[in-house]
Amino acid sequence: MTADDDSGDGAERNLQTNLRPLYILRTIAEAASPLSAAEIGEMLDLPKPTTHRLLQTLEEDGWLMRDLGGRGFVAGRQLRRIAANTFSGPGLRRERMAILQRLAGEIGETCNIAMPEGDAMVYVDRVETHWPLRIRLPIGTQVPLHCTAAGKTYLSTLPQPQFARLLRRLPLTAQTSRSITSAEGLAEEIALVRDRGYAEDDEEMIEGMIALAVPIRDDQGRFFGTVSFHAPKLRLDLEQAMRFLPGMIRAAADLTETVR
Repeated sequence: MTADDDSGDGAERNLQTNLRPLYILRTIAEAASPLSAAEIGEMLDLPKPTTHRLLQTLEEDGWLMRDLGGRGFVAGRQLRRIAANTFSGPGLRRERMAILQRLAGEIGETCNIAMPEGDAMVYVDRVETHWPLRIRLPIGTQVPLHCTAAGKTYLSTLPQPQFARLLRRLPLTAQTSRSITSAEGLAEEIALVRDRGYAEDDEEMIEGMIALAVPIRDDQGRFFGTVSFHAPKLRLDLEQAMRFLPGMIRAAADLTETVR
């Protein structure tokens, strides 16, 4: 039955009408790229005026937002918040924390899960290292995209046109002397991350800190978040850190199973 199916009794028709916004949100959440109003209306067999009215309401309320090109719709703040809260639910979080704890035990350093939020990445889960010398970035911390392993991993998963549009407006503020602050330099770095499948932070956000990150994907292969670890360079440099990359990739695959 489509969202606009008029079969059945009045109560069923009314229920379908009430569920139209949810059909729209689900359709956009499952899409591989931004969808236009015309595409959404066609996919759900909705009248054009109805489609535009519902999209306008969902956009005004923060459930949807325009993509950077302005022609399509993507998940908005409210929809992303529901996804993050669902991901952080008690049952799923226990399973996820078990995966993070196993990874942190293998590496011996702080491990994190981060998700994109606007022009930043936000930490949604973490397991702290047992070492007294540690770098504290608590849950809820937002970090820039251009100078963090998690942020660069996210940027590498964007379609090239979307990345190019974001790059034009992304503030490339220097956090340390090693931060990438030019659009050309960041584009080169993201191309490298895209090719190798992981990202590095070599003292780019905090002096004396290194980090590695790999993507977590959902059941349709789309980017969902990152799993990463960071450590003081006094204890671990990037060359040494590379030996933990296979374990990180395994952890990301296990975390994908929790998203299914």
